[in-house]
Amino acid sequence: MNITMNATKPMNATTLNPSAALPFRQLTPALAPDPRPAAPAVGSSETGAPPTGSPQKRFKTKHLVTGVATLAAVVATGVYYTTMVAPYESTDDAFIETHVSPVAPQVAGRVAELRVKDNQAVKPGDVLVQIDPSDFQTKLDQERAGLAAAQSRLEQAKAQYSADEARVEAEKANVTAAAAQARQADADDRRYQAVGNFAVSASQLDLAGTQARSADALVAAARSKELAAEAQISLDQAAIQTAGAGIAQSQAAVHQAELNLSYTQVKAPVAGYVTHRTVETGAYVQTGQSLLAIVPQEVWVVANFKETQLTHMRAGQPVTLSVDAYPQIQFKGHVDSVQSGTGPRFSLLPPENATGNYVKVVQRVPVKIVLDDQAASQYVLGPGMSVVPEVRVQ
Repeated sequence: MNITMNATKPMNATTLNPSAALPFRQLTPALAPDPRPAAPAVGSSETGAPPTGSPQKRFKTKHLVTGVATLAAVVATGVYYTTMVAPYESTDDAFIETHVSPVAPQVAGRVAELRVKDNQAVKPGDVLVQIDPSDFQTKLDQERAGLAAAQSRLEQAKAQYSADEARVEAEKANVTAAAAQARQADADDRRYQAVGNFAVSASQLDLAGTQARSADALVAAARSKELAAEAQISLDQAAIQTAGAGIAQSQAAVHQAELNLSYTQVKAPVAGYVTHRTVETGAYVQTGQSLLAIVPQEVWVVANFKETQLTHMRAGQPVTLSVDAYPQIQFKGHVDSVQSGTGPRFSLLPPENATGNYVKVVQRVPVKIVLDDQAASQYVLGPGMSVVPEVRVQ
């Protein structure tokens, strides 16, 4: 018998009567038995299939999704590595380099004028510093006067040579005349000796012999003078050569004085920007003293890659460059060359691995990278600035 207890009302006779309780059972049909036969449960022995929302199926579905996601992540990682990581080599040990041209005077003197400012752009041949030229101009005037004196000495030597040549000809004529007189005197002497005392006196014979011997002496004296004149000609030729050498020496001195005067204008050897200026107007500078430096516009990058990164690196491979000063700009370049040796090997104190304990350390090798972008000239790229290159090696 169904007994329904009401918590709000006390139990009475009507409640205990089944006929009186019928309307209550109609209000609660869930408590009444369902006359329809119950359907077999899904997954029971009658159907043999698991329920649609069973924990077993949800577990399998979850593992399948997890496996697919893991496989996709592995494939994506592999593709990313093979396309974005493996073909590239990069390093943050890279800096901009260039040929810095130091400027130094070739003569000593006081700076009369400074014609450039810091970081000013200059062209080859521009005057940077003007040294006082007064002393060098005076020296040039002296050397030019010395050259004029040397040229005068040369002309004098040539004139002396001409005079001595004429003297030689005169002495030759004297020799000829003396020889003719000697022949005449000798002939007279032979004729007087032939006739003897029958036609001439003894005094005439003696006079003829004396005249013949005197004529021979005159010939010898004339020939000696001729030889002396010829010797003087040789001396004159030597004097001309000496005077010519003096002229050459004076010309060299004049040229050097002109160079020294031109060196008072310290000029730019290359095009670039004035940096590291240490000279001021009025300072006295010495020969070879560093006044300033010129940094040209042509720059390149020296990247110190690990030796293990050079396996596939070759000249000509493209490079993407990121300069710390301009992080938003990507410059293009290419590998120019790889240094034949590590950096420490060419340092001031190279390591001696054959002594003491040895610990293997991965070495770094400088790699020269040349910029290809023409637009790079629009930016200030100076030596020592940090760069991060990325070389595509595959």
